[in-house]
Amino acid sequence: MKSKILYLTTVVMLFISTSLMAQEKKDWKEMHLFHAVMGKTFHSAEEGKLQPLKDSSIALVTRAQAWQKSKVPTGYNATVTAPILKKLVAKCTEVQKAVAAKKDDKTLTQLITEAHDIFHEIMEKCRKEEDHH
Repeated sequence: MKSKILYLTTVVMLFISTSLMAQEKKDWKEMHLFHAVMGKTFHSAEEGKLQPLKDSSIALVTRAQAWQKSKVPTGYNATVTAPILKKLVAKCTEVQKAVAAKKDDKTLTQLITEAHDIFHEIMEKCRKEEDHH
């Protein structure tokens, strides 16, 4: 009986600790808020629809800046993340300035694609090594 209780207690503790670790990784609110804007602007641009980008270019910069200022959660390497977030903010600012300057669709598509690539660089390079497995 004691071994069953010990076993169940161990299973429950492992489940709770795994859930908490997974929750910490998912809970980078600013990243998710940025991703929502990036998703709608980039994927529309891929289809040749630039209006969502034009409508949301300021939000793209604001969300990138908020993400850059936020605390890097467990599961991400802050040292690696910081310079790439800085690059992302700069590229999103470049996108916004191009929209304001009424640059052509080809230029806007290229810039939002570059910003999207930087976003994915963060997703790929900034997770701590043990999280890649």
